[in-house]
Amino acid sequence: MQAAPFPSSESSRIATLRLLNILDTEPEERFDRLTRMAKRLFSVPIAQVTLVDSDRQWFKSSVGVAGGETPRDISLCAHAILGDGIMLVEDARDDERFSDNPLVVGDPNIRFYAGCPLKVGEENLGTLCLIDDVPREFGEEELQLLRDLAEMAEQELSALQLATTDHLTLISNRRGFEVLARHAVQFCRRLQLPVTLLSFDLNKFKEINDRHGHAAGDQALKTFARGLLAVFRDSDVIGRLGGDEFAVLMTGVKGDLYESCLLRLKEWLQVNNRVEYTGYEILFSVGIIEAAPQERISIEALMTRADSAMYEHKKASR
Repeated sequence: MQAAPFPSSESSRIATLRLLNILDTEPEERFDRLTRMAKRLFSVPIAQVTLVDSDRQWFKSSVGVAGGETPRDISLCAHAILGDGIMLVEDARDDERFSDNPLVVGDPNIRFYAGCPLKVGEENLGTLCLIDDVPREFGEEELQLLRDLAEMAEQELSALQLATTDHLTLISNRRGFEVLARHAVQFCRRLQLPVTLLSFDLNKFKEINDRHGHAAGDQALKTFARGLLAVFRDSDVIGRLGGDEFAVLMTGVKGDLYESCLLRLKEWLQVNNRVEYTGYEILFSVGIIEAAPQERISIEALMTRADSAMYEHKKASR
């Protein structure tokens, strides 16, 4: 048996999946409708909407077999998300990747598998898959029909993403930030790592809107968001909480790292927001709160403390 390798963008893929806040949720008719339709249209005993987590495959919808989850290392869908096209296995017992897979030699006795990756943004999060316990062939018309159904599932997943993404800056909104930050804090507790929360507020933002117009204000927000993405790590959680307020959660860092990030952010803004072109300067106040792994503090409490520290910084800088 061959376990699927991890995609090159695995950290980004998992972050996108976490942001949807869909794992371990109750069944939903909008997904169950698609799997029932797929089962009927293709005359297969099993149809599923799967999501491939860091160490498991979880079923958002499953007809023909009980839902729940399976280990990622025996998941056929973990192989399917490595490409953008449909992964077709006409007889799993003749495929060296799966011939001795527990899901092939035992329940549910997979012989035929067709899995179409479900993409949100640039990441394949799971599949809409069909399973049969006998070998079978698949024609081009059937492949296209599976693609069409998978596109419908992608639309449902994208609707969830819209609820957690700030439409202006395209980073997480408050809800999305809190979801990802909560996961990050739990992860750090398990590994005994500290967390650091930085709360940002743009200085004189109202003045930019009043003097240069709301389009300039929107551009300033987008520029600041790009700056955060440019200087902080891929593993850091970054969000716009509302208005001109932003936050970054860093995991397992020491003071010299976030201090260097703040210095680089100031330098990045100076280079990428030329006052002679924009007419305004982007300045910010920041509050920083560090929490040791043994502190049982919620992300909401961390945000409240970081906000207070940020406002103290803002008052001191006036």
